[in-house]
Amino acid sequence: EVQLVESGGGLVQAGGSLRLSCAASGFTLDENAIGWFRQAPGKEREGVSCVSSSDGTTYYADSVKGRFTISSDNAKNTVYLQMNSLKSEDTAVYYCAAGSLPWCLYGSSWTHVRGYSHWGQGTQVTVSS
Repeated sequence: EVQLVESGGGLVQAGGSLRLSCAASGFTLDENAIGWFRQAPGKEREGVSCVSSSDGTTYYADSVKGRFTISSDNAKNTVYLQMNSLKSEDTAVYYCAAGSLPWCLYGSSWTHVRGYSHWGQGTQVTVSS
């Protein structure tokens, strides 16, 4: 059974950092791209970042470029999202998801939720200003 479990969320002051983890089971990271999404209250789920298992290519939403870093540890079957210089607008529930292919979809397609077949339960990130 494919499972994704997020952890590492919490409450942090603006300007602070958090590292989210996405532990995968039931498949290995070299089989599927992994995306991070977030959803704030009253808003649609939006793509934050994606990492291709095929070649390690990474993608970021413009709103997080230069502040967030996605990485994967295949030995631990875990993907991380390092979040620095956090802002109040980063407050949301963060989800990781497994793509249907080993690579992130091109252009802006990697941000579309329909490109992902399995989702974690989410972890809350709250940034206080």
